Amino acid sequence: MKTRRARSTVFVLLASIIWGMTFVPQKLAGLHMGAFTYNGVRFALGSLSLLPVIYIFEKPASRDQKRLTLKAGLLGGAVLFAASNLQQLGIILSKSPSSAGEAGFITGLYTVFTPILGLAFGRKTNTLTWIAAVLAFGGLSLISIGSEGISSIQVSDGYLVLGAVFWALHILVIDRFVQDVSPVRFTAVQFAVNAVLSTAAAFAFEQVSARGIWDGAVPILFGGIIASGAAYTLQILGQRGVEPSRAAIIFSLEALFAALSEAVLLGEIMTPRKYAGGAVIFIGIILSQVKPKRGKA
Repeated sequence: MKTRRARSTVFVLLASIIWGMTFVPQKLAGLHMGAFTYNGVRFALGSLSLLPVIYIFEKPASRDQKRLTLKAGLLGGAVLFAASNLQQLGIILSKSPSSAGEAGFITGLYTVFTPILGLAFGRKTNTLTWIAAVLAFGGLSLISIGSEGISSIQVSDGYLVLGAVFWALHILVIDRFVQDVSPVRFTAVQFAVNAVLSTAAAFAFEQVSARGIWDGAVPILFGGIIASGAAYTLQILGQRGVEPSRAAIIFSLEALFAALSEAVLLGEIMTPRKYAGGAVIFIGIILSQVKPKRGKA
């Protein structure tokens, strides 16, 4: 039992590391192509890479379950389209040399936004969630507001914060349907929907270049196959033996791995002020996952 739990924890940790490292390929992809082009190709590969996972892990689905999976995948894909492209635009448009690490911490705000947005769906929250929100806002201020004051806030940070809101909405969509759909089929469908929408947006708003896609092949392959197919498979295997609250905290390490991978792979280091902001956001993320024990009535 302990061995299984330890193995599952390793799987969840590996998924978190991969997702954290993905911010660096996303940054590099921005040197060769627009956000919509990158996500269009990336999520098409991600959807295809899940087909073997469906064959191995998924049981045959009923007609009603297939219909609901398609419906959920269409909704999830639309929200994922907004979240992923806002995030990619935030990384590409940032003028900061440490944009990947900063994007990791700002994107991590979705764990704080999720319970707050859940209030609109009748969900209850606790005092720690609001404390976490205040800490997250303070940490965001340290990252976004430099020594020049308010004028130093970048538009890219706004894209990342709005992206974090859509990542939170995506979590709520998943939570709404996860018990009734085929999970991997749902993910493959939403990846495909995102790929179609992103590709359409790329041809409408960007200069799509075959050369740019070729030059950015490595970031695309990492983001599409490793960060989508492989990491999602690790998440499935890991969450079979790790309770959700523990898994959520491990997944929140994604922000730290984003900053670490950027420092190691690209040599880009955030300022002490921004590291402090990231630390404050991380504390807020952890607090947002804590559920106080209720005393006896």
